[in-house]
Amino acid sequence: MPAKTVNDIVALCKRRGFIFTGSEIYGGLGGAYDYGPYGVELMKNIRNAWWNAMIYSRDDIEGLDAALISNRLLWKYSGHEAGFSDPLVECKKCGARMRQDKMRDPSKCDNCGSTEITEPRAYQLMMGLSIGATADGAINAYLRPETATTTYTNFKNVLDAKPHKLPFGIAQIGKAFRNEISPRGFVFRMREFEQAEMQYFVNPSDDEKFHKMWMETRMAWWVNALGIPAEKLRFLPHEKLAHYAKAAVDIEYAFPDGFDEVEGIHNRQDFDLGSHTKAQSEFKINANVLENRDSTTKLSYSDPQTGENFIPYVIETAMGANRAMLAVMIEAYNEEDLGDGKSRVVLKLKPKLSPVKAAVIPLARNVPELLNISNNIVGDLRKLGIGRIELENSGNIGKNYRRHDEIGTPVCITVDHQTLEDNTVTLRYRDTMAQERVAIADVPKRILEIVNE
Repeated sequence: MPAKTVNDIVALCKRRGFIFTGSEIYGGLGGAYDYGPYGVELMKNIRNAWWNAMIYSRDDIEGLDAALISNRLLWKYSGHEAGFSDPLVECKKCGARMRQDKMRDPSKCDNCGSTEITEPRAYQLMMGLSIGATADGAINAYLRPETATTTYTNFKNVLDAKPHKLPFGIAQIGKAFRNEISPRGFVFRMREFEQAEMQYFVNPSDDEKFHKMWMETRMAWWVNALGIPAEKLRFLPHEKLAHYAKAAVDIEYAFPDGFDEVEGIHNRQDFDLGSHTKAQSEFKINANVLENRDSTTKLSYSDPQTGENFIPYVIETAMGANRAMLAVMIEAYNEEDLGDGKSRVVLKLKPKLSPVKAAVIPLARNVPELLNISNNIVGDLRKLGIGRIELENSGNIGKNYRRHDEIGTPVCITVDHQTLEDNTVTLRYRDTMAQERVAIADVPKRILEIVNE
């Protein structure tokens, strides 16, 4: 059974080194978390699964890694500087600040119930920076609040370096920063988070076709790559569209507290390239864009067949990588009753996602022969390049099994006294706890089979 509450995951993350509270020894900082030894591995594997699906499995998408700090003009013309804000209210009685659109009752304080609430005011979500020796504290740059906009401004660079015909896409994974009023849900909503976004550039006449295609493609990825059951996912169309959008749909996962967004698939029309292009008047831009007198580049596409020069439409897929990891952990989490008052917690992750791919355990830590064989097996497995392989040399086999159950290791390899006699080891499988003897020579092949299941 998946985790009943997010608190189950919070406790496991702290106990087993997945996620820690940021700046914890100084009381923490709201909306900031540090990823521990197994958290970085799980997140890396989720990133790799996304990158493999978006880049390595296709010919029509290129990768990008843009700067975190951007020129202020970029965010001016994207509309973020003027419009990227939340409605903030304050309780006059207790001083609590709240997003009005997230309050249980907009007329009452969520904290104390008072009706003495201020009028809403715009709360800027971007984190401004003052950079340079002569900045004098004035904001002249921003930490990016998303990865998408830095993709649009690199459209021409990528197209010139690696020519493509429409449709084609640009994908990137990276950090983004938002000055959230009320971070919540553990790593669900943070001030520093990670996005995996892809911008797919299409002919305006094909936009609806490709929006539907990417809805189907991305939903299938959540099921097949991350192991989320289809019945735990759903599409939720936006009732109210953003000013730039022609269509917008969220993929939602059934978290313990209810369905919530993990990825968006949006038809952004020609708003983004149209906002940042030079010589806007030369193009028929459908979206309502701010007049741009600062851009130095035409972000247009010339059709090699018709000769038409136009601003492509954008179909965007935008996934929260932290939310994906949280959903994966919730779904994989199981508490099992083993009988006789015993139980275990096990993360039944897909092996490709598991932070540790295999653990090698000498049954007795004070027997040099067992440790030498174990080290040799670890060395052979590490040569496979499949991820983290651990040597456990505590000598307590039961505790080692339980620890690796909790971090999701798909198989443990036990080296015991029989190994000295016949060169076999015991493979103990996470999900079933079944065991089998396997020749040492066959272990690498068997581990590869398990990891690629």
